[in-house]
Amino acid sequence: MATKESFKLDGDSLLKKVKELINEGNIRKITIKDKEGKEVMNFPLTIGVVGLVLAPMLAAIGAAAAVIGECSIEVEREE
Repeated sequence: MATKESFKLDGDSLLKKVKELINEGNIRKITIKDKEGKEVMNFPLTIGVVGLVLAPMLAAIGAAAAVIGECSIEVEREE
């Protein structure tokens, strides 16, 4: 069973929060939405996602953070 959580933050905190969530290890999917609630990015995460796979995703999140401003992250967790 999966649970969902949402976090509201500004673009400057976005990349840091995503890295924290990935390090927790029980995340199934991360969805980033703009302040109007429109989905900007969606990243499914699977067990064993590391290094080379994460680098392009984190680069994309960093680029989006520079232009998004206020946003929210919806996280789907494995239980």
